[in-house]
Amino acid sequence: MGETVTISTVSFPKSKLVAAAVVGFIAWFAVIVQLFLNTGTVANFFSYFTILCNLLIAVSLTFIVVFQNSAAGKYFARPSVETGIGLYIFIVGFIYNLVLRKLATLSGFRLLVDNTLHVYIPLLYLLYWIIFTEKEKLPLKSGFRWLWFPLLYLIYTLIRGSVMDWYPYPFLNVVKLGYDKVIVNIFVMLAVFLIAGIVMIAISRMLAKKE
Repeated sequence: MGETVTISTVSFPKSKLVAAAVVGFIAWFAVIVQLFLNTGTVANFFSYFTILCNLLIAVSLTFIVVFQNSAAGKYFARPSVETGIGLYIFIVGFIYNLVLRKLATLSGFRLLVDNTLHVYIPLLYLLYWIIFTEKEKLPLKSGFRWLWFPLLYLIYTLIRGSVMDWYPYPFLNVVKLGYDKVIVNIFVMLAVFLIAGIVMIAISRMLAKKE
């Protein structure tokens, strides 16, 4: 007779699944509505870090709720992965509200969707992370591992920008700022990602001690 293969399964608390479903639905709604409101090309739309991070939240939470025992569902539910996603969406809210909000004047439904992407989703996901993500003593090297996504995004943005002559954010606009200043901006942003990541690791460790 052949060997018996045991397939491990995971089971999340109902409260976590409900929270994930709500936040995931709001993220899907905001991204889809913003796509319809978009006045540029679809390629440009998906070249914004904000959109990619909100889409990452929507996809990851969908897998956790609907396909929790799939390889992707288990991956997205890892504490290190959920913490990394929390880091990315925190930076989205932080940079937008600190630097970018004043660059555009929005009103009505457009303002609601914009705030959902840049304020409500970051707050909701961070709240989800604090309450429902399993806390553990994440290693400090996780802070460096989380840099790969923003680093690849920045490289993509510079390459695509040089070809299309279009940059999603003013602090990455090589045409107006030049490569020297943009490179400095990139190092500053990566430093912010790293510092924020280390802070989230510290918070995770602190909460893990209380459990």
